[in-house]
Amino acid sequence: MLKLAFIKPSIFLLIILFNASIPAFAQSISINVFAIPSKPIINLIEQTSEALKKQGMISFYEKGMPVHATLYLTDFAEGSEQAIKHAVESITKQHQAFTITAQGFSVSQSNWAFINLHYSSELQRLSDEVTLAIEPLRDTNAAVPSWVKHYPNKLTAFERYGSPNVFQNFQPHLTLLANEKNPNLATVNDYMQAHPPFAEGKIIGIGIGISDQFGQQKQVIAEYFFNSNK
Repeated sequence: MLKLAFIKPSIFLLIILFNASIPAFAQSISINVFAIPSKPIINLIEQTSEALKKQGMISFYEKGMPVHATLYLTDFAEGSEQAIKHAVESITKQHQAFTITAQGFSVSQSNWAFINLHYSSELQRLSDEVTLAIEPLRDTNAAVPSWVKHYPNKLTAFERYGSPNVFQNFQPHLTLLANEKNPNLATVNDYMQAHPPFAEGKIIGIGIGISDQFGQQKQVIAEYFFNSNK
């Protein structure tokens, strides 16, 4: 059962104060709070990106986007960034680095390509804590993505938390491509199913980024590393 006790009272007070200071007419921005992986995971993304590049596809990594596993992604009122930073920094101080395993390659029906992450209770907890801490700052008028309407459980999550991919719907992954048109993706997928990419690494911190329509960071505005990795 989820418990609000995860979040320190000081974070809630801070969020209330910042909420009161945000103008009602503030525009929304998409912010992605994400887990930062260690070098072995980044190396795996680099190697997989090379395989895609040889087939004429340029991954987000090749475009200079940071490797990340999304913890909580939604729209926030512009001007809430500082409150988000304070909340995330406070959460980061309560954690240490933990192991994570990346294994397998997936392609969705709409040709998004991913490296899969094994389920991790530590990563799930991190996502839960971040969501509970900064959900009060989100833009509650954000439009529901059309695809979410076909999944009742995800629609319920979006209506409550502004994201369809939190709590029981949390499925961590590392995104390589989105809406890829190159037919060679099928060839790469066949190879990857026969030779699944694999790496063991750690989650070493939490980052905050202003994201594009694909959930990739146009601008990283903060990074906080766990105490064991300072």
